[in-house]
Amino acid sequence: MTGTTKSTKTAKAYEGFSAEERAAMKERAKELKASANRAEAEKAQLEKIAELSEPDRSMASRIHELVAEHAPSLAPKTWYGMPGWAKDGKILCFFQPAEKFGARYPTFGFNDVAQLDEGTLWPVAYALTELTAENEATIAELVKRAAG
Repeated sequence: MTGTTKSTKTAKAYEGFSAEERAAMKERAKELKASANRAEAEKAQLEKIAELSEPDRSMASRIHELVAEHAPSLAPKTWYGMPGWAKDGKILCFFQPAEKFGARYPTFGFNDVAQLDEGTLWPVAYALTELTAENEATIAELVKRAAG
């Protein structure tokens, strides 16, 4: 006797991208068009920072200053609607506001082009609850190292 057995597992239905993810993808498409000119890219980044609510706005603004001071070779950009800084056209580091994805805290992160390799395990994102002088010094050092 041949027959088929039905799986007793129930698969969760794919619900697609969230509204936040779809908005981020639309932002990315706009960013690619604006990224050809450094001045326009920085203007777009500063406009995105200005749209943030506190404390994200203050943190992003200060991080923008820190990156400009300690790694002036990095190009300011927006990346999925977030402030980012690029090296050779690739996003090296970025600020992800807490409000962007409804997170508990904003983060400052690095992509794989960052030269932060240390052994076989190293952090690539940092949670920020406030920017202290010590945190600013750490960010400045990380950005300098990452930029090479």
